[in-house]
Amino acid sequence: MKVGLFIPCYINQLYPQVAIATLELLEKLGVDVYYPTQQTCCGQPLGNSGYEEDSKGACLLFVENFNEYDYIVGPSGSCIYHVKKHFDILEQTPDVIKIRNNAYELCEFIVKVLGKKDLGASFPYRVGLHKSCHGLRGLHLGSCSERMDPHFSTEEDLLNSVKGLELMKLNREDECCGFGGTFSVFEEAISVKMGKDKIQDHLDNGVEVITGADHSCLMHLEGLINRNNQPLRVLHIAEILNSSI
Repeated sequence: MKVGLFIPCYINQLYPQVAIATLELLEKLGVDVYYPTQQTCCGQPLGNSGYEEDSKGACLLFVENFNEYDYIVGPSGSCIYHVKKHFDILEQTPDVIKIRNNAYELCEFIVKVLGKKDLGASFPYRVGLHKSCHGLRGLHLGSCSERMDPHFSTEEDLLNSVKGLELMKLNREDECCGFGGTFSVFEEAISVKMGKDKIQDHLDNGVEVITGADHSCLMHLEGLINRNNQPLRVLHIAEILNSSI
């Protein structure tokens, strides 16, 4: 299979180590990975702000860059969800339909497409998992506490297979962190309070490292942690799954 690696713009600009870890992880798993060098934003910021019509150019460029691949894989649940759900604003050509059907968040691709859980990683720390809203309630990467479904989580499955890692139980494990894209800009005070509450949940349960599959949420939490000098590290799940400490 040919896999096109989609690196969201904020990861490209601010967290290149996450992009590198994602690439290395996929290559370790024997995936034939390609990186389209002309890729840009998927259009999510414009769409989230109500400018869907203006986002069409970015969406069409995404289709142009990725239409030759069997799968599109990215380390961001929110961006992948935007591609799968909100590319409905485009004319549903065969290329657009193919892109929407074959775009996968990294953890989902590893577990559901590759059928892997134990990736041979080691990471001897107490880890708290932040389950981002887009991944949880949009992509259905795990069960939600407000539903009576059987418990499942692709992220937990992968982390529980990491040697030495202790996955800590949180009091409110699937609560929003308050980032919400432009919500954190337009509702700053509420966003900050939600983020602080989320961080405190991790601290109360002895977490040393917060991880998750969407670095936009992690960026929000990391900013609050750094401003308040709190004893927590933040790492994308790709960095942990690629670790051999």
